[in-house]
Amino acid sequence: MADIKKEQEREELHRAIWAIADDLRGSVDGWDFKSYVLGTMFYRYISENLARYINQGEWNAGNIGFDYEKLSDVEAEEAREGLIQEKGFFILPSELFCNVRKRAPQDENLNMTLETVFNHIEDSAKGSVSENSFAGLFDDFDVNSNKLGATVAKRNEKLVKLLNGVGDMNLGDVKGHDIDAFGDAYEYLMTMYASNAGKSGGEFFTPADVSELLTRLGTVGKTEVNKVYDPACGSGSLLLKAEKILGRDGVRNGFFGQEINITTYNLCRINMFLHDIGFDHFDIACEDTLTSPQHWDDEPFELIVSNPPYSIKWAGDENPLLINDPRFAPAGVLAPKSKADLAFIMHSLSWLAPNGTASIVCFPGIMYRGGAEQKIRKYLVDNNFIDCVIQLPSNLFFGTSIATCIMVLKKGKADSKVLFIDATNECIKVTNNNKLTQANMDRIVDTFAGRLEEAHFSHLASYDEITENDYNLSVSTYVEAADTREKIDIKKLNADIEEIVAREETLRKEIATIIKEIEVAE
Repeated sequence: MADIKKEQEREELHRAIWAIADDLRGSVDGWDFKSYVLGTMFYRYISENLARYINQGEWNAGNIGFDYEKLSDVEAEEAREGLIQEKGFFILPSELFCNVRKRAPQDENLNMTLETVFNHIEDSAKGSVSENSFAGLFDDFDVNSNKLGATVAKRNEKLVKLLNGVGDMNLGDVKGHDIDAFGDAYEYLMTMYASNAGKSGGEFFTPADVSELLTRLGTVGKTEVNKVYDPACGSGSLLLKAEKILGRDGVRNGFFGQEINITTYNLCRINMFLHDIGFDHFDIACEDTLTSPQHWDDEPFELIVSNPPYSIKWAGDENPLLINDPRFAPAGVLAPKSKADLAFIMHSLSWLAPNGTASIVCFPGIMYRGGAEQKIRKYLVDNNFIDCVIQLPSNLFFGTSIATCIMVLKKGKADSKVLFIDATNECIKVTNNNKLTQANMDRIVDTFAGRLEEAHFSHLASYDEITENDYNLSVSTYVEAADTREKIDIKKLNADIEEIVAREETLRKEIATIIKEIEVAE
């Protein structure tokens, strides 16, 4: 019954989110508008999170009737410094989501009120250890954008609807992790917008089923990891799967990621907060991972999961410093300037802990192309870093129908073989996309964990086999596809042909007889 109730609550929440998006869209493109919905959810979340934290402390001290929402700003100021140290930020009672929402319909300057509140929240963290976690979080929530309306009055009308829509969402107690409501709502929103935004949105989002598979592959046999890292973390949903798979305390020392797109970087940090990850338990950076990595002081990582952008351009050998970079130098060659895929692989391998696993989505071309990419594959195979290559079904990702692969890297392998898995058909069709079911994932993970061989599905290739194939790592080279053509019984076919020939001969004789009779009659 609990599971049924949980799913009902989730469906109710999804309907409410869809209603807000439907009501407020129009002039604002769906993918752009997510920043408003997610920003408002984040504002509500941190308001309730802070109020709950303060109230709990007072109640525990015997002050049962205390309610931070009703406290005066002057009284609240006394606790500012301590709260910033503990929570990383501070919000005055008058600026809490619930109080701003109450006043919103009568507030002719609502747009300015919200802008001031957002600035105050970000400013509260300045100069503290949490500054980097909060700086610029509301940058994409433009209260004065013409997209919201042509006049201030029209913009404020939409902002009131936004506050009420998010305020009416049944998100429960912020400490209740039963359905992880805020985090779940975030993921639903991102899925909804990505599926409707084509490549412009989908490139920032790894579907939940693929995220789960990557994380399960990277955590086989483990109940916890020291840190999880994603060098192209997008909106952070893939990073956070580690907590879902391993449990609340399964990631001991935090979540680390880097993202080049500033809007997506802001979404990622918001996602961390919405999943109740403390500011001191994540470190997301905004920079180019390949040329300006920001986590030298945090590596190595026991778990690396990633879905980096496919075949993007990068500096490559145009930058003479990169060939001496300790991440790329061991291979003796850089990934091509027009295809950075294997640069992400080399970066991840470099920062992988000796007991760790990296599970990375790859563009299929890197598995078989020649030139520099073949030399990098040779380095990876010769040094026994590739544990497994998995061919995925097509059409799993938003914005592309390409059938991608997963490369699993390890530094401490027990054997010198590479497991190849052909999971091309491990999916079901849902609307326009394919999806991995739990059964599909279980089959892939069980085969991976046991390093099992199964005809037409998996093969454990020796080093010699791979070198004989010139370091080609395409799954189809090692796993023969099942022959689905109808099997023909040759003996029966020959017998049938003989019978047809005999029958034909009889018919010829009968026709000849008829013709003779006709000729005689004439």
